[in-house]
Amino acid sequence: MTDVVLPVLNEAQALPWVLERLPADHHPIVVDNGSTDGSGDLARRLGAQVVVEPVPGFGAACFAGLTAARAEHVAFMDCDASLDPRDLPTVTGPVLRGEADLVLGARDAQPGAWPVHARLLNRLLALELRRRCRVPLTDLGPMRAARRTDLLALGIADRRFGWPLEMVLRAAAADWRIAEVTVPYLPRAGRSKVTGTVRGTVRAVRDMTAVMT
Repeated sequence: MTDVVLPVLNEAQALPWVLERLPADHHPIVVDNGSTDGSGDLARRLGAQVVVEPVPGFGAACFAGLTAARAEHVAFMDCDASLDPRDLPTVTGPVLRGEADLVLGARDAQPGAWPVHARLLNRLLALELRRRCRVPLTDLGPMRAARRTDLLALGIADRRFGWPLEMVLRAAAADWRIAEVTVPYLPRAGRSKVTGTVRGTVRAVRDMTAVMT
């Protein structure tokens, strides 16, 4: 069994699709990070484990889900229907088989799924990671998997948008075997809180720059 952490902020539109497509051996942990659209209650009705994290921030939600997890392996993915849960075994498989310590899903974007400014920012981050850490990544993908206790031991400190980047930086510093697989990336349900707005993108750039520094 793999626990799947699903950070949620007003994703009621996408939740049913995401939860119904989770593989049977992947247990959903929905982290409600201040939703006002009933996402948490909906997730409970659909049978998911729900964790309420009142502290705002993507990293805060991910950390709350990680500490609530109990399985040996844990995965993370966005809960906006941009990623298909049926692709999770592609990401979790190498970790379960002992072939890698951290696996990220590199996004193969479908038309209209990924704003140009967000794609360029992501490409620059991946280039900088390859330059600094020699990690073979082309994308700082949000679908990823690792061993739960190893992730906790990394001591990831960021609680905002720098969380995904800090995970990779700390894993590289700890000499983890980091790998990448390709997963389809679909147009999300609703508007993104990060890449869909100038304010969200600026916040993400600020948080990730602080982590990189």
